[in-house]
Amino acid sequence: MTGRLEGKIAIITGAGCVGPGWGNGRAACVRFAQEGAKIFAVDLNAAHMTETLARVQALGGIIEPHLCDVTDRLSVEAMVAACKDRFGGLDILVNNVGGSARGGPVDMDEDTWQRQINFNLTSVYLTCRSVLPHMAEQGRGAIVNTASTSGTRWTGAAQCAYAATKAGVIQFSRVVAVEYAPKGVRVNTVVPGQLHTPMVETRLAGQRMGGDVDALLASRIKRIPLGWMGDGRDTANAALFLASDEARFITGTELAVDGGMSVRCD
Repeated sequence: MTGRLEGKIAIITGAGCVGPGWGNGRAACVRFAQEGAKIFAVDLNAAHMTETLARVQALGGIIEPHLCDVTDRLSVEAMVAACKDRFGGLDILVNNVGGSARGGPVDMDEDTWQRQINFNLTSVYLTCRSVLPHMAEQGRGAIVNTASTSGTRWTGAAQCAYAATKAGVIQFSRVVAVEYAPKGVRVNTVVPGQLHTPMVETRLAGQRMGGDVDALLASRIKRIPLGWMGDGRDTANAALFLASDEARFITGTELAVDGGMSVRCD
């Protein structure tokens, strides 16, 4: 029995992680490799990819690390060319780069606003811009972009730039999906909610709870109807489905991975 992505070549950005555990990118690399894909793992920090590489290699999977600044056009173009040189093609793009900054329109400075746009939204535009001509030429391809429930609802913090950019990822994906559907390319979005990833301990707790991880976890769980938090593996499983041929008739849509939080009205 072959894997669901047997013989596929997947670029996965944000493949590293800021700590041990299951971030979205690391989990996607492992899960896709389990299903037979060759992984072109992309991150800005080589050290952050160490555990990712080790986990995939322990499975006997094929993974190639590549350092890239996905907010820089030339760096992205070189990354896509390197993937094609290494593996001879490209079938799947999974965009996992992103992060939040606290603040509303009055207390957030312009530089922070612009960095959020570049990090969360321009990165998606640039990677898609570079892979779409190749996918269109070969008449097939699957792109999975990672947004956030912050792009669809209030999630407990004033983070206007993050929310705006993640909403932008959703609509960007819809528009590109329609444009490239006749060329055989599918574009969909995973929308994670309140997940327990390594970023909770390393970044979010300090932003919101003065470093109190337990308090932050408790506040997040209260918003989730299922009563517990998923992690990057849940995002990866959703991305796997959308990237696979099982989703061959699905494009221009979003899959929420949030334990039911999005449908609550409070």
